[in-house]
Amino acid sequence: MLFTTIQFWAAFVAFLFLFALLRKTKREVLQLYVIAASLGFFYLSNHWLMLLLPATALVSWMLTEWMSEAKGAARKCLLFLIVTLDLLPLLFFKYSHSLSELLDQMLLTNFSLPSIALPIGISFYTFQAISYSVDVFRRHFSTKVSFLEYLLYLSFFPLLLAGPITRAKTFFPQIRRENVVSERLLYSGLWLIVLGIVKKAVVADYIAQYNDWIFSAPDAYSGFECLMGLVGFSMQIYLDFSGYSDISIGMAALLGIRLRENFSFPYRSRNLTEFWHRWHISLSTWFRDYLYIPLGGNRHGMTRTCLSLLVTMTAAGIWHGSTIMFLIWGLLHGIGLAIHKLCRPFLHDIRDNWLTISVSRIITLSFVILCWAVFRSPDIDTAQQLFMGIFTRMDLSYAAPFFLDRTTWCILLIASILSLFIGERLYTHAEAKFIHWPWIMKLLAFLFVVQLVVELHTSDIQPFLYFRF
Repeated sequence: MLFTTIQFWAAFVAFLFLFALLRKTKREVLQLYVIAASLGFFYLSNHWLMLLLPATALVSWMLTEWMSEAKGAARKCLLFLIVTLDLLPLLFFKYSHSLSELLDQMLLTNFSLPSIALPIGISFYTFQAISYSVDVFRRHFSTKVSFLEYLLYLSFFPLLLAGPITRAKTFFPQIRRENVVSERLLYSGLWLIVLGIVKKAVVADYIAQYNDWIFSAPDAYSGFECLMGLVGFSMQIYLDFSGYSDISIGMAALLGIRLRENFSFPYRSRNLTEFWHRWHISLSTWFRDYLYIPLGGNRHGMTRTCLSLLVTMTAAGIWHGSTIMFLIWGLLHGIGLAIHKLCRPFLHDIRDNWLTISVSRIITLSFVILCWAVFRSPDIDTAQQLFMGIFTRMDLSYAAPFFLDRTTWCILLIASILSLFIGERLYTHAEAKFIHWPWIMKLLAFLFVVQLVVELHTSDIQPFLYFRF
């Protein structure tokens, strides 16, 4: 039931048909229908583990209701209990196996837990549950929410598999108003779905094949081929993540829910701080609001700020996975953000012009791409082999035969790189054009995209990268 399969879209069209018929009924009936569909979708993804979601929703909602009425120390204790109970399933499924292996090696024993499948979507609905409880604790969200509404909030299937993480103040007001989908919101949703399918199913899945070869054995390839694999993965991960977000936000729009964008041209960033304001915005702002700021943020001097950045980005790295590579990736970004904070007083004295802007973008993008090598590599040896290949075996004479052997791959990569230079104004203009096209033009555009998927699809459908997180 991936978002790029025929089976999913057939089921979604059937869901939309009944959804349209139920729009004039009571709000609770429509919510029950969406919840039933969402839990059914979650069951197809996780089988019996789907019970974790309604169980988490019930416990978190009840304790948050009690906390909202409590005061003083009792209020703080309840928040601590809520966050702990929300995190326990995530920590168990995500880290128990790795932790048992580490203890086994340290204690020289033969005990090891069996590998446990990570329930798809658990990280995202856990983060949404925590954000709701913390916002209620801080009195940033004071509206009373029924259990039915809260269960819909955690189980809403367009957001279930990989976000974007949605806040209570964005979601609940929209499900309480009369369910009328404006024509502009509907066509904007269709635009995002088409764009997301192109990013994910056409480009990201195709270029992923070669990238996987490189990262499986980088020492078997030339430096130029290793560099192409690294650049290819950098575009793959962006197109995969942002493509999923586009599809997810587009489906929510078809149901009358308007969500914020989750990626905003991150590879055009002039510095690392700006990159994290543009990359996976819902996740980066979650870590900012619920970890970085509580740690002190930038309110207690430069030393405390840099330490908070290191802790926050290390936590973000560990959230992506339990291996040492994710820890290193998080530390590298934490160090990069801290260095940018320290250099800000000097950077403010540099005047903006085309040269300084271009140089800053190149430096930022180069750092991000090198960090992706650590993120993608399964271990330190693989990352070392990749860097050794790029920096010691580089030979540009491989470029011409590489292009001839992998022409389609190169064209897709070049096209995706050129898309980085498309201004936000041009993108908005293209979206507006699509919205105002007659329906026959929209249908032809959709059929063209479907044909591209058919022509370029792989024998093994690539899951969204964030499924593993």
